[in-house]
Order: sequence, then C-alpha cells, then structure tokens
Amino acid sequence: MKRSHVFTVLTLAFGLLTFIGCNKNDDSVNPNTTGSTSGTSSTTTATGSTTTSVGTGVPDVFKKIYGATSITTDGTYVYIKTSGAPDHKSIYYATSNSLYENFTGTTFGGNKFSKNPNSIAVQNYTFKIPLNPKVASSHSATNLGPIGVSLNGVAFFNQYAGPNQPLTNEVVSFDQWWGHPSPSSEYHYHVEPLYLTTVKGTKSSLLGFLLDGFPVYGPEENGATVAASSLDAYHGHTHATADYPNGIYHYHITSSDPYINGSGYYGTPGTASK
Repeated sequence: MKRSHVFTVLTLAFGLLTFIGCNKNDDSVNPNTTGSTSGTSSTTTATGSTTTSVGTGVPDVFKKIYGATSITTDGTYVYIKTSGAPDHKSIYYATSNSLYENFTGTTFGGNKFSKNPNSIAVQNYTFKIPLNPKVASSHSATNLGPIGVSLNGVAFFNQYAGPNQPLTNEVVSFDQWWGHPSPSSEYHYHVEPLYLTTVKGTKSSLLGFLLDGFPVYGPEENGATVAASSLDAYHGHTHATADYPNGIYHYHITSSDPYINGSGYYGTPGTASK
C-alpha cells in the first residue's frame, strides 16, 4: 500500500474515534428530550445566567421551571430548589440592584399602586411535590405561605392576605408584574404572574405547579378566557394539554377570587421548606 493511502486510512480512523469519544462523554441536557437524562442546563435571565442541575429521571415538563437551581427526583417526589427571587424588575428590589425599577402606575384590578414596606430577599426554597399526582380522598385546605412554584422559581400564595382575610386591601401593593414581597421578604404571586403570561409565555401557557403536583395554567385556553364557572371547587378541570397530551387535572388562574386555587388542593400536597 502506498504511504499516502496509509496516511489517509489512519486519519479517517482517528477522526472516527474522536467523534465516538466526544459523543460518549456529552452530558449536556436537551430540555426537549425524554428519558432519564441528567446534567445541567443554563438559562440567561434578567438576573444573569441561571444554571439548573437536572437529576436522572426528571420528566421534561419539570425542566420548564427555568428559575430552579436544582431539580431531582427519587421516583416518588420531585424536589425543586429555587431562590424565590423574580427574574423581572420590581420596585421591591433594593435601589442598588440592577432589577430595581420605580413604579407608580396602575396595578392588578385597575388599582393605583401603593408600595408596601417590605423588600425582596433571596430565599432557599425546596419544593417537594408528587411525581405522579393523584386525586386525594380527602382534600386539604391550602396553607398561608407557598402553595406551589412558578416557572421562574417564585412561589405561588393562596387567595388570602391572612387567615381568611381577602386580598381586597392587599392587591394595591402588587407591582407591575402583579407580585409583591411578604414581611419575611418572600416575593410571591397571589394572582396571574403577568411576566410569565405576557413576556415569557402566553395566557394559555403552563405557569408552574402546586404542591400536590398538578400543573397550573394561565387564564386562557385555545385563545378564549376560561370562565371560573367552568372550573370545579378546586379551580381546575381535566383534559389534554400541550404538555400532557393524554390528559391531566390542572388548575387555571382567573381574574377573580380565588385566582389560583379554590377550596383546597385537588391532590395530596407535598411540602415547601426553607
């Protein structure tokens, strides 16, 4: 064999081995793939680059929680760790923060905004929710504090400002994206997370999950507003969605009380801890 032919064969063999080696060691996560892929994914937000560590066996739908720092599962529960801080601007950030933005306009319900005395602080949430949610035989009431997690890692709160106290006087303190911080500096949404439905997604998009593992969707379906009267006592119904083509029970956010959730969790809730 001529020397030039030998060189060509060796070059091709080396290239083939390099290609196989690179693909074998590729641990990156494609959020659109299925299966039990693990690794990390990176999302650039207004707060900078957020890296999410994704464990083996995490379903693709949970990878949509781009505000998480870690998403893992033990086969029974999904564990979602977040900072709880919004990736959008707010008057409730410190003025030295790049996400601080003054706001004096109109907020939820057409109310004139009135700032509350609280401020945003980074939390250390761990949301533990069922991997395969099921209807509960006995429905428990939603608690004060976090009742679920939105896609940007911010907590969902229920329809009360305090024990059985409506949000009537509290809605005026919602910022331009319809969230605000608690006295313990936990930024949260009681109502539609406007940033997720108008900037990051649409009015019919998946917005997050409640602690019972059932998904939360926006106020529209197929381009039409979801009527509260079409939802059950827990503020949801069952049918196929883009994320669950085989159908699943899911909550819808509406513009009137109870906004996100009605008379308790449809399923058995997990926990939210810090």
